[in-house]
Amino acid sequence: MRILHTSDWHLGRTFHGRVLDDAHAAFADHLVELVSAEAVDAVLVAGDVYDRAVPPNDAVALLDETLCRLTERTRVVLTPGNHDSARRLGFAADLMREGLIIRARTAGLDRGIILPDADGNEAAIVHALPYLDPDAAREILPLLLAERLGEETPAKHAAGEDQAESGDASSQPVQPERPRLPRSHEAVVSAALRLVAADLDRLRAGRTRRLPSLLMAHAFVVGGEACESERDIRVGGVDSVPSGVFTTLGGSPLAERSGGLDYVALGHLHRPQELTRPIGPRLVYSGSPLPFSFDEAEGARNSATKSSVLLDLDADGVTGLDRIPTPVLHQVRTLTGTMPELLSPAFDDATGAWVRVILQGERPPGALATLKERFPSLLAFQHEAPTRTARERIAVTAAADPLRITEDFFDDVCGRAPQPSERGVLRSAYESALAGARSER
Repeated sequence: MRILHTSDWHLGRTFHGRVLDDAHAAFADHLVELVSAEAVDAVLVAGDVYDRAVPPNDAVALLDETLCRLTERTRVVLTPGNHDSARRLGFAADLMREGLIIRARTAGLDRGIILPDADGNEAAIVHALPYLDPDAAREILPLLLAERLGEETPAKHAAGEDQAESGDASSQPVQPERPRLPRSHEAVVSAALRLVAADLDRLRAGRTRRLPSLLMAHAFVVGGEACESERDIRVGGVDSVPSGVFTTLGGSPLAERSGGLDYVALGHLHRPQELTRPIGPRLVYSGSPLPFSFDEAEGARNSATKSSVLLDLDADGVTGLDRIPTPVLHQVRTLTGTMPELLSPAFDDATGAWVRVILQGERPPGALATLKERFPSLLAFQHEAPTRTARERIAVTAAADPLRITEDFFDDVCGRAPQPSERGVLRSAYESALAGARSER
């Protein structure tokens, strides 16, 4: 069985104002060609297909075209992430043809998908978790746990609970109690995994041959390394998920009997990476197919080549894992150096790239304009001023010397004191301003 794992396409996104439609289209072509060339049995897309809940028309059209092309060649299993609108992405999911499965509803997360191999034999089980927003999932999951597992969740007051935790519930009317999970991503993912454990146990029971198990999840798993471009979901109780919950299947008593997971296809973090654990399933982030920030670009600190994960499985689990690089349509570079270094031939190869410049040392007047002329696609700029011995500053008062104040301002902006010729220009400007003021009296 051969699986292609990808995530975080973020269709409709821009890079520092530059439209990425052409790069996304090139990635779609690459994906379709890869599926055919490698005889991929299924593609897993683990969330954040779009960059926002209401995507632009061109992004919708590209996804529609890409899914049509993929489903002519293989099966696709797709889930929403925290950027997507689950309702919009999952519209008419129940009417989709066999080649496309969209799991966007929390209520269906424990319905395992049995994928066939090229010969039509049952070959793998996939449980596809949509992004579980704790505020919504903490109320939906207790009903499923009670109905399917007989698991009772402690009741919480419908109103005043959060205020009571902060000591401000005195004025809130107490509503009838209802079961709710703790407001955390760990709690809702663990609950979902207990439901998965029961379904996995059911699907594997009575088989003469073990089917490998994959789980799709969109989450920040502890130990993962983030990038600048990700939307932080670890606020307001929506925090990270310990990696151990995927081994214990959320603390399920059926975890061992069910045979456990073999591979967790993760989405949300844009840097390709695998979280190492001594036991349990392989926890892998495919990463985004394109860089969405300068710290993701190849050559940046701790960066990794953008890729998709090509996975081979058999009855024993994962037998092979390869990262297939995605095409680079726009070169993205971070250039660091002094002004003379940045203008030297050493950076001639970056003139056509999308560039962030980190200027070190002195910043001469007109530096930014000069650098924009040198690098036409300069999209971000920062200045690391040299460390200077602090000198005494004068207070800006009516009695202060205006030329001294001007020289201090020059020092702050340019990172150095004005040279004698520059002092002469400043003095001439000041004297001209004085003469103009006198002539108006």
